[in-house]
Amino acid sequence: MQKIGKQRNGKVKLPKGKRVAVNIGCDFDAQSIWIGSFNLTSPAYMSRGEFGAEVGAPRLLKLFDKYGIKTTWFIPGHTVDTFTDICKEVAARGHEIGHHGYVHENPTTMSYEEEDKIMQMGLESLAKIGVKPRGYRSPYWDFSPNTLSILEKYGFKYDSSLMGNDLHPYWPRSVEVNADKANVFLKESTILEIPVSWYLDDFPQVEYITGIQEGQRPAQDIFERWASIFDYACDQEEGACFVLTTHPQTIGRAHMIQMLEKLIQYMESRGAWFATLGEIYDNFYEE
Repeated sequence: MQKIGKQRNGKVKLPKGKRVAVNIGCDFDAQSIWIGSFNLTSPAYMSRGEFGAEVGAPRLLKLFDKYGIKTTWFIPGHTVDTFTDICKEVAARGHEIGHHGYVHENPTTMSYEEEDKIMQMGLESLAKIGVKPRGYRSPYWDFSPNTLSILEKYGFKYDSSLMGNDLHPYWPRSVEVNADKANVFLKESTILEIPVSWYLDDFPQVEYITGIQEGQRPAQDIFERWASIFDYACDQEEGACFVLTTHPQTIGRAHMIQMLEKLIQYMESRGAWFATLGEIYDNFYEE
């Protein structure tokens, strides 16, 4: 297999007067994250997922309507099947919906057949609400050796799970991993990567999970970090994209959604182009 050289990345064509493409991503995990990722299925954890569907998601839709913002929601099939009406409402409000597994599984432990089945299950659930997704986000922000080929098989256009860049989309490559010599970058995928970052994710900063994750950081700390990264994109990068990952059960809390509104106002004042990931994909170019 041919060895691949330097990472191939590019920029986002922005509307006149805009400085950065901003995507507010909503990973609508609801109860699935507690089941599939943490194996925590008590009534208390299920109620936290319920809050995301019954309280957090409607609050977000109201906020996005207020500012005329279209966003991208990555929704596991389990959320679609359990909280169907609010998922339909997300689509009806004009937001993009992407694939996010079925019950927030970890793909790294799966065989090809298992991962392919999960892909089909998620697609079938999304089809029930009239969605054929162009984009995918791994529930675990991790891939198996088969994930990229499965995404290519099902005709996805972009992924938003990897971290090989921070402010520019790029074409991900498979890697031959070696401990006794240099790693080798191999095949370049046809899937465009619109990268994410743990620094731009609300869940690990906020959610308290007993014995696992302390969370509960001050909202102002998170605002300052997110605004700082946005400022760098504005001032130092051309054609950049700023990709936030939020969760309705997290960002939908009273103190957090006020912080998000403050951030929206700040980014808007500095020339943010609020776009779906599909719009970022459509406006990607290489020089």
